[in-house]
Amino acid sequence: MRKIAVVYWSGTGNTETMAGAVAEGVAEAGGEATLLTAAAFGPDLVDNFDAIAFGCPSMGSEELEESEFAPMFQGCEPRLKGKKIALFGSYGWGDGEWMRSWEETCRGDGAELACPPVICNEAPDEDALAACQALGKALV
Repeated sequence: MRKIAVVYWSGTGNTETMAGAVAEGVAEAGGEATLLTAAAFGPDLVDNFDAIAFGCPSMGSEELEESEFAPMFQGCEPRLKGKKIALFGSYGWGDGEWMRSWEETCRGDGAELACPPVICNEAPDEDALAACQALGKALV
């Protein structure tokens, strides 16, 4: 059974809801999902999982949350080469620039993106939740 970490930061609950849908998709595909907040994850755990879904909303001027998520993710970057990952998150303004930048960073780190990122404006609707479930399945 493939072990998948679903690592997220959520300020309003939108990205947390998305993380739950990703975990559901992992389970539906026969994988073992472990939901972890950014504060509970770090570089020392990367190798314990076959794949990782990272979720973070857009903050500030279209950037990753800077106090918990960004430092955790930056610490993990050197271990992402060849690692199968996926990205997801919500936003309240802008056009998704934070996700495009994040995806580019991950490609530069040598990570293997299992599927296109999933983003949604504000609370995830049924389509966004279905896309999150598909993202989880793609990691398995």
